[in-house]
Amino acid sequence: MAKRVRLLECIRQGQIGGGETHLLSLVENLDKERFDPVVLSFTEGPMVDRLRAMGISTHVIYTEKPFDVSKRKEVRQFLEEQRVELIHAHGTRAASNVMHVARRMGIPVVYTIHGWSFHSDQSFLVRNLRRLGERYLTSRSSLNISVSASNKQTGVGAIRGFRSRVINNGIDRNKFDPASVSGGLRQELRIPEDTVLILFIARFTAHKQPLALMQAFKEALSAGPAMHLVLVGDGDQKAEAQSLVEEWGLGEKITLLPFRQDVPQVLASADVYVLPSLWEGLPIGLLEAMAMGKAVVATNVDGTREVIRDGENGLMVEAGDTTQLAQALVKMAKNADLRSRLGRCARDTIRSKFDAAAMTREIEAAYTEVLKQKEN
Repeated sequence: MAKRVRLLECIRQGQIGGGETHLLSLVENLDKERFDPVVLSFTEGPMVDRLRAMGISTHVIYTEKPFDVSKRKEVRQFLEEQRVELIHAHGTRAASNVMHVARRMGIPVVYTIHGWSFHSDQSFLVRNLRRLGERYLTSRSSLNISVSASNKQTGVGAIRGFRSRVINNGIDRNKFDPASVSGGLRQELRIPEDTVLILFIARFTAHKQPLALMQAFKEALSAGPAMHLVLVGDGDQKAEAQSLVEEWGLGEKITLLPFRQDVPQVLASADVYVLPSLWEGLPIGLLEAMAMGKAVVATNVDGTREVIRDGENGLMVEAGDTTQLAQALVKMAKNADLRSRLGRCARDTIRSKFDAAAMTREIEAAYTEVLKQKEN
């Protein structure tokens, strides 16, 4: 047997998010006869625990800072000890904390951009500092991977000379299979069967817009349909969200839950999945919900618009428009046939375009290409 390539998969944090879920699927589907993966995270968390339970060598060098020069010596020692031959960095923080050391050691780096660190709602100074940081990283990687065409186009427009290969995120359809997964969330929360369960699973951060969704849900309730909103996740807006539930007196209509490991089971209980983000690379949470055959409502942003065809496999609304979002929630809640049709088409979309095994084969081909370039 040929010698396996010692491959480092590197991620910014151990919490479960889109990039972390992507890494889990990638590592699980890698050809272990060709690649010997080790994982480096820059914080502890459930993703780290899950990888270790899978038997994957997983390590943590703690920092929550990008470009943390104080960690370079520790990173270098780690790369030497692990005999790393190729690095795949997922996201800005991960790439920024390995890039300098990797280049000094002659280790090629593949950089996947799961979503840019610069955005239009940032101040001029912050946006441009982050854009310069991304220019540094993308110009020094051996290969850049964009998770969507719009992700790539944003880079082309903002960074001179930017080049990347588009490889869409993929979903493990065996894990997210409505025929084999059952959900008990409705029973756990004592939500009546005739109540439409609307679900949000994402970080409680401004760019994911959980508070806007809550406002839209409050408006939608006045239209009459029996609905219950469940928001699953953690983040800096969680406390404010809880305060709003109490202020509005909607504790029997809105439930806030922490991040959970049983995402397929949680999705199985839902009638509608909502992702009201201000921007996205290619949202894995949305793909997971679609794989489970759920009717989805999402905002018309970035990579999301490459997945959703409004009225065919989901409903689209404009980002930040809570009135339009409320109307979409009411439309979904009042029409079971619509939910069923959209859910079937959503699952067909995932089956045809967003498979985790196919994604992994594309990424493995990219690894092989980068390693050959190094040899030459």
